[in-house]
Amino acid sequence: MTLESIQSNHKEKVLLALLPFWDPQIPPLGIACIKSYIQQAGYNVKAVDANIEIQFREIYDRYFQSLIEIIPGNKTGNLYNIGNQVFRNHLMVHFNHSFDDKYVELINILISETFFSTVNRQQVKALDAIIEDFYRRLKRYVLDLLVRENPTLFGLSVYGDTLASSLAALKWAKEMNPGIKTVIGGGIFADQMAPGSPNLEYLVERTSPYVDKFIIGEGEELLLRCLKGELDDERKVFGLQDTGGHYIDIKTMDIPDFSDFDLQYYPHLAHFGARSCPFQCNFCSETINWGRYRRKDTADLVDEFTRLYRRYGSQLYMMTDSTLNPVITALANQFIASDVAIYWDGFLRADKHVCDIENTMLWRKGGFYRAKLGLESGSQRLLDLMDKRITIQQSENALASLAYAGIKTTTFWLFGYPGETEDDFQKTLDFVARCKDNIYEADCNAFNYFLTGQANSDEWLARNEGVLLYPEWAGEMLISQTWVLNGSPGREEAYQRVNRFVQHCKKLGIPNPYSLEDVVHADKRWRELHKNAVPDLVELKNSDTYIDESRNIKTLSFAENTQEDDEDWF
Repeated sequence: MTLESIQSNHKEKVLLALLPFWDPQIPPLGIACIKSYIQQAGYNVKAVDANIEIQFREIYDRYFQSLIEIIPGNKTGNLYNIGNQVFRNHLMVHFNHSFDDKYVELINILISETFFSTVNRQQVKALDAIIEDFYRRLKRYVLDLLVRENPTLFGLSVYGDTLASSLAALKWAKEMNPGIKTVIGGGIFADQMAPGSPNLEYLVERTSPYVDKFIIGEGEELLLRCLKGELDDERKVFGLQDTGGHYIDIKTMDIPDFSDFDLQYYPHLAHFGARSCPFQCNFCSETINWGRYRRKDTADLVDEFTRLYRRYGSQLYMMTDSTLNPVITALANQFIASDVAIYWDGFLRADKHVCDIENTMLWRKGGFYRAKLGLESGSQRLLDLMDKRITIQQSENALASLAYAGIKTTTFWLFGYPGETEDDFQKTLDFVARCKDNIYEADCNAFNYFLTGQANSDEWLARNEGVLLYPEWAGEMLISQTWVLNGSPGREEAYQRVNRFVQHCKKLGIPNPYSLEDVVHADKRWRELHKNAVPDLVELKNSDTYIDESRNIKTLSFAENTQEDDEDWF
């Protein structure tokens, strides 16, 4: 029996979408995996990513350009990270409230608590006009999509930055077709809407007229049960506990289905070899969201990459695993033995294995393209508070050995972690200055606290009373409230450190690219610094040219082995 004939036996038509605003570095992997899974059960599925639409990118660029014009330059910091907090909340306020004095007051509060700068009513009005234009465009886009696809189930993958647009779309869908099933899943339930939080309770209450089901964590099996009518009609929220503690066997899953996406707009394709994480860093929600750590067989994973390459023609992939450390050497060896050159990046812990150039050279020959390193701080005291289980020397040596092999090093830094001092921050600045030539890019954020969802949420709450960042009356307009810890350092100090770090990296010449033009310049710098540099992104994006230079990488004569003599990490 063919897939088409199976599909004809089902009345349901499933539409899965990711709405603005989400940076389209990869096609939506969660949606692609769910589509592949429920399609195998015979359902007709369409997947859509609205974030590649130029009309929405124009809105994003206009809004942030307006922020640049009204915020003093010494306070913009990592604008395209911290500015998203203002943008997402402004979108939500507009969705829930008419423009009046309270509206203007709240937008001013949002900006002052992020950029510590005030704006006037006219500036708020100008920003609001951009938001109004966005919702006009979004409504036209969503209604056209619903008419064209005529789904019986409309499911959205939702993150913090996409919540407002997602709620608007589901509301319009119910108004257009009261009988349509509406479902929300996605990463938002790992932090600000984590199970047990008042935010989630309020969201469910406020959206009850137009959201039928909330699926938390792994979505494949629960969405399939929803389609089969096996979920309790009276309940709204479902998670792992509703599968009897059963985790999906990721080894049996088919490769993600990206066939509905226009792949020319994405720098990378995406895949995964594991779900969850073997660690529990205090600020992270990975294990809480995904449960037990599971991984695929290495040979099977490389075979899946090969199938993806043959189907879609892309050689460059972003791996979404929480950490590649448990599998990276075996994976590199398997890629070397395969008949297709694949380039792949992912998150890596700076353990002693990463400090060994024999390992990094092997990984480079196996196609490892970029290491995303959550170094967080240059202070050992702070790393210990975070329970990172790495040392400053390991971080420094890891950067050196990766850069020697030409592997890009994307570093992530966190400021305002509870207990961080000015001395801790200065040590971070010093570390970055020492290692500047071995850092491909530096991205930073201020610490965010959530009442639930982080490994250490309860302990922090017990030590420091969590207080609302925005006025209590704003809750109705924001739906998702934000809490901060009433401790040191304060929010303003954390954001000042973000600003100082950004300026420090600019002086050192360390980029933090956001546009393709920025990436081109960053790649040029990396190529000039390191003889073994991986190919430029633009080279790999050109699918007409097959690249396999990784197999011919040579060891340079001046290399030194920087491996530390300490215990294994895992």
